Amino acid sequence: MIENGWFNETAPMWPGQKFSLALEGFSKDSILFHKKSKFQDILVFRSAQYGKVFVIDGILQLTERDEFAFHEMMAHVPLLSHPNPERVLIVGGGDGGVLREVCRHSQVKEIVLAEIDEMVIEASKEHLQLAPPELFDDPRLTIVHEDAAEYVRDPSLVGYFDVILADTLDPLGPAESLFEPEFYEAMHVALRHNGIICTQGESMWIHLELIR
Repeated sequence: MIENGWFNETAPMWPGQKFSLALEGFSKDSILFHKKSKFQDILVFRSAQYGKVFVIDGILQLTERDEFAFHEMMAHVPLLSHPNPERVLIVGGGDGGVLREVCRHSQVKEIVLAEIDEMVIEASKEHLQLAPPELFDDPRLTIVHEDAAEYVRDPSLVGYFDVILADTLDPLGPAESLFEPEFYEAMHVALRHNGIICTQGESMWIHLELIR
């Protein structure tokens, strides 16, 4: 994954492709965090050109330089499309990027962050810092450390959320269940009338069969 000052991403979901980023100073001293949780391998490092980089199980999740393009679109488009988005569920999103944008909306009264891996939030608060660490203490926020596919099936959540933002990993490892039809059906049941779901949808150029 890291060799001679370079991070190299090679993943089965991108056959025939390899993506590399240089570490700052081509040095392993640029590695800010690297641990294995109960679920996955988590890496945060400082790159030569793209700022801090967040990697899970060897797959690049985001860079500090351009993460806003994803997180702003995922949060603001659905929230501004809803007439009164009071209750918001964020699936995954432990890096804090979507949470940062949702918290900008004063009409949001309740936010639930369903992040299965506590270590993702730990690494994000201490090292990645896309959002101010105190944002994770916003009084509107409840953090749930459990499988979101199970969480949304809770009978008490039927018709509960106005907006659900599924900021999931790729469909590998602990995130596989978040790409099954049953999960999408459960999210639909958890929506209030006229609710909105926005999901991370992979690449239409590479993963068209999965999207279909």
